[in-house]
Amino acid sequence: MSEWLVLALAMAAACAVVVSVTLLRHRTAAEDDDPSETPDVIEYMTMWIGVVYAIVLGLAIAGVWEARSAAQDHVQAEAQALHEISERVRVYPPDVRDRVRDDIDAYVGHVVTAEWKAMTDHGKVTPRGAQLLQRIRQDVTDYQPKTDFQAQSYQPLLDQVAAVDTARAARADSTGATMPTVVWFGLIGGAVITIGMVFPLQIRRTPRELVLAGLFSALIAFLLFLIWDFDTPYSRGIAASAEPFLTLFPHVHG
Repeated sequence: MSEWLVLALAMAAACAVVVSVTLLRHRTAAEDDDPSETPDVIEYMTMWIGVVYAIVLGLAIAGVWEARSAAQDHVQAEAQALHEISERVRVYPPDVRDRVRDDIDAYVGHVVTAEWKAMTDHGKVTPRGAQLLQRIRQDVTDYQPKTDFQAQSYQPLLDQVAAVDTARAARADSTGATMPTVVWFGLIGGAVITIGMVFPLQIRRTPRELVLAGLFSALIAFLLFLIWDFDTPYSRGIAASAEPFLTLFPHVHG
């Protein structure tokens, strides 16, 4: 059985139970039962719908913000590892050192220009970036240390190359949207229900209530926009930036 069918049946069953119990209680109520002694069900349900939806909105905002922060951390880790390679390779002969640094500059230049645009427009990294990183790996791994000092630096350089590869893979994995479609269905459906509950309460009786209703609707729209904007960490307005690369490699122009 499909999980969506299970969900639909569970929701239908919950509604059926509530309606059945309510109708049964109404038929079996005593003649002197006074419903006015209990709180109005509309106000009660409106309150709890708002509470539940506020929790859902808060969790969604926290989730996309955490994903955006993690994406920026991946960029920082990748740039820092490349910078460490560029600095530690100074113990190697000048020709090897210059070749490694030139290949790092080529990789950084490609990331902050072509690859960053591909991440923004298409949500993926480029094969060219992988080729440039492989060239850096070959530069480091193919060199045979000639002195003890170079030998001591060899393994830390390999570790930094592995750190770059790991950070790049994490960056590639976080280029897409973080919120599943079903969550968006719940967020938008919840917004419609929450705002729709304003109308059974007979809002619009006074200008003050009209203003509050408008501000409430605008707040929900703003929060949904905020979630949408954070949803793809590298693509939209408040996105992770390539600033760590440009800070550590100022001579490379984006």
